Amino acid sequence: MNYRRIARTAASAAAVTSAVGAACLAYATFEARWFTLRRFTVPLLPPGSDPLKVLHLSDLHLMPKQDRKVDWVRELVRLEPDVVVTTGDNIASKQSLPPLLRAYEPLLDLPGVFVYGSNDYWEPHFKNPFKYLLPATKQRHKPHGPDLPYEEMRASFTDRGWLDLNNAKSVLKVNGLRLDFAGTDDPHIRRDRYDAIAGLVDPAADLSIGVTHAPYLRVLDRFVEDGYPLILAGHTHGGQVAVPFYGALVTNCDLDTSRVKGLNTYGTEKGQAALHVSAGLGTSPYAPIRFCCRPEATLLTLTAR
Repeated sequence: MNYRRIARTAASAAAVTSAVGAACLAYATFEARWFTLRRFTVPLLPPGSDPLKVLHLSDLHLMPKQDRKVDWVRELVRLEPDVVVTTGDNIASKQSLPPLLRAYEPLLDLPGVFVYGSNDYWEPHFKNPFKYLLPATKQRHKPHGPDLPYEEMRASFTDRGWLDLNNAKSVLKVNGLRLDFAGTDDPHIRRDRYDAIAGLVDPAADLSIGVTHAPYLRVLDRFVEDGYPLILAGHTHGGQVAVPFYGALVTNCDLDTSRVKGLNTYGTEKGQAALHVSAGLGTSPYAPIRFCCRPEATLLTLTAR
């Protein structure tokens, strides 16, 4: 047996594996900053209605000096959305609020609604990435990081007219249409209090929309059972790391991976709704990579049924 040849082959294989790993990591770091806009058309408005454009933003996880992300978000106003919906995890540092408000500044002139995620309340901290492979019911949450300026952020949004939907309902009149919104605080950290918003949708509304950060089934089920035809969520990062030709491995909640991002149908025995889950625009500062899952914002064009 030629042990030298075996050793050389093993060394060559290790070198190739190392090079491929390094290339994948370099690409994943690049992809995390390769922002894209998704577009979907959803026929949910009353017959005869003009189209309505909803800009859905989520999971910026903004850090200071992420100027490229700030500039990219600012440019979204050129899409001329009619409504802005943000589904949380806006910031990742105590110093992130000024750049966040700079990013959102043109959009704050538009009608908007928001809910929070955990990284609006607390700074992220290092987590073992392999724990995300566990079922959501078996994940144990460590003590959270330092507080973020969430009350200042809330005031900055509401002072400009955006509506706070954290366990709350509200109504917007946009382009002659009545839009009824109901939202929950973040289910991932069990701040959701659906009973505060429970009840069948008002038939007088032209469209009723449910909003939450993390698309846990207990919240989605109740939105569907109360008759909400459209639900918007974030949190999943689209899986963040996907396997080519297979897709995401995890959703970081109890939603199935087939609905980890994009527009899908979600239903129970009592009805169904259009569910849009945003893959979001950011990552934790402790895992600044994406693979086969570009950071995104979404323009939903609502049209007549």
